[in-house]
Amino acid sequence: MKKSIYIITTILFFLAANAQLSAQGCVAIRQFSTCNGNNLSSNLLSKGEWQLGMNYRYFKSFRHFRGTHEEPDRVANNTEVINHSHAWDFTVTYGVGKRLFASFTLPFVLNTRSSLYEHGRTERHYSFSRGVADSRFGLGYWLISPEKYSKGNISIGLGIKLPTGNYNASDIFYNVGVNGSPEVRPVDQSIQPGDGGFGATLDLQFYQQITGGLYVYGGGFYLFNPRDINRTRPFRETLSPVLQNEAIMSVPDQYSFRAGFNYALSNAFGISAGVRYEGVPVEDLIGDSNGFRRPGTVLSVDPGISYMKNNISFSLSVPFAIKRNRPQSLTDLETEQMTGTPRNGDAAFADYMINVGIGYRFHKGGMGEMPGMPKWEGLKN
Repeated sequence: MKKSIYIITTILFFLAANAQLSAQGCVAIRQFSTCNGNNLSSNLLSKGEWQLGMNYRYFKSFRHFRGTHEEPDRVANNTEVINHSHAWDFTVTYGVGKRLFASFTLPFVLNTRSSLYEHGRTERHYSFSRGVADSRFGLGYWLISPEKYSKGNISIGLGIKLPTGNYNASDIFYNVGVNGSPEVRPVDQSIQPGDGGFGATLDLQFYQQITGGLYVYGGGFYLFNPRDINRTRPFRETLSPVLQNEAIMSVPDQYSFRAGFNYALSNAFGISAGVRYEGVPVEDLIGDSNGFRRPGTVLSVDPGISYMKNNISFSLSVPFAIKRNRPQSLTDLETEQMTGTPRNGDAAFADYMINVGIGYRFHKGGMGEMPGMPKWEGLKN
């Protein structure tokens, strides 16, 4: 039973650590994770218990795609756009009841972007962004009572995204002003800390024992961003007269889905293997979809390891992209219809992403326990 509960908490830890939309490259406008926080093992809390979690993510995007076709000449000719993205999500989760939990996540980002085309196409320069990103608050509920069934469960969650991140972060761009002078402009959409919109999230998580120490897990989330545009000017229209419809940034939806298997190697270590599918849609489900966005999807294989001892949880996962797609956007289609020339913009993607998660649980009245479940001491070595 102790091993079984360890497996369950490990699975839930991986569900959360892998729930982030990785914002691989220029596709998504910022890093994002679900409103349920970064550590779903914390969701198996007794009433009145707390858990603190931190998740760190990193990627380097540089491979350019139009549709599913890679453009290797960009790297060969040193014209690729290179993003380095670091993000830290700090989450506190509280057990509201036996099956209801609440969490708040405050993210911080540090991004750099190197390009030629944003600096007059003659010299490569960097632009930067950093600071607080869009914060999230969410509620989740386990549909099955863990007192009655401990081999599997399903949780549903609802949350809100607050526009706490700067969506007009600016830096110096070279060779773009009068007579080639430098000029302060908003940084690219892909490294803006926020998007400027209030959003809502819907998510689902599940796990189920198959046999012994082997479990299947899955779930996903969708971020609804009803706001149309955020009034930030990306200066796209200065690159070409046909890009007038991309003069203002869009506020797009985002989504992420994953599934896989988890196996307990011992009472402390676990491994997982799964797949992830995530991206930014061409059109939002709610509201208009005007302005500039880079829609795209990434399919990844997602191996990982985890460790749990006493009150501390740790996980590491490294999703590797196996299929990347930058579909035609609405502005691409408008331009194509206006000019009669086929158009599909490109986007830069990463080869892999690094996810590191750490959680610490504070028990109510000592070690605490969930009725019908073994005490947390059962997870000790």
